[in-house]
Amino acid sequence: MSPDRLQRFILDLEATKKSDDVWHLLVRLGRDLELPCIDFVSASGFRDWRKTRFVRTSYDSTFIADLNQDPEVEDWSNFRLHVGQRLTPIAVGIEFLEDSYQVPKKRKALLRVMAEHGLRAGLCIPLREVTPPEVGMITFFGDHNRRDMQTIIRAHGWTLHAAAMMGHQRYLLHFAHEFRDRNHITKKQIELVRLIGLGMKDKTIAETLCISVSAVRQRMQALLTNTGLSSRAELAVLAMRLGLLPDPFHSSHDDVETVVEMDNAGTRTRPKM
Repeated sequence: MSPDRLQRFILDLEATKKSDDVWHLLVRLGRDLELPCIDFVSASGFRDWRKTRFVRTSYDSTFIADLNQDPEVEDWSNFRLHVGQRLTPIAVGIEFLEDSYQVPKKRKALLRVMAEHGLRAGLCIPLREVTPPEVGMITFFGDHNRRDMQTIIRAHGWTLHAAAMMGHQRYLLHFAHEFRDRNHITKKQIELVRLIGLGMKDKTIAETLCISVSAVRQRMQALLTNTGLSSRAELAVLAMRLGLLPDPFHSSHDDVETVVEMDNAGTRTRPKM
């Protein structure tokens, strides 16, 4: 049975309508547990981890961004060394420096500055979204010594871990739905994305929309500019991510058979009902 605090979080999470609602729930949970400084980072892949989709913090993190301009500091981040490789939550901050990888002097200096800003110790939780492969993390920080932080982790670590994972999934769901408004994409451009996703060429799209080929290309260029994408192929992927086209890995067809795998009893298939 889940702890009462986690149960309340889940019920509130189910009622969220936008990504901001999810964020406020995570921040409230952290503050309730005396971990008021929250980092939420999402990047687009394991290999190119620098392609960050978003960073949210519950505090003014300008000083961290400024210090991370130094490659030596950034390359030794928890995100780079742990989160991109593993699934286990870890205790972080200056109080847990002795448990960390061999950290260079500049990174130690950053940890000391973070401690001065109330980020002395925290719990960092790796996050995953498998299709396509993406990586992220949520870290709950507070101004605690090592012993007090360990006490919080023993008492509430499971709650924080579960809340981070569920909050992450719910946040990304809303974040995807908000893509259109965030990037100022019009209804006409959305229809263009759908047709591109269907594999149509410019001439066919123009005939379908009753516009000129030149107008199609103008809309496509505006789309690329607004979204930061760089190719027709990326727009096709966008169509799937926005739900304009079915994900081929989760498509449903009447003739698809269900694979039933039974330990010690073999594998069989049965027609889809």
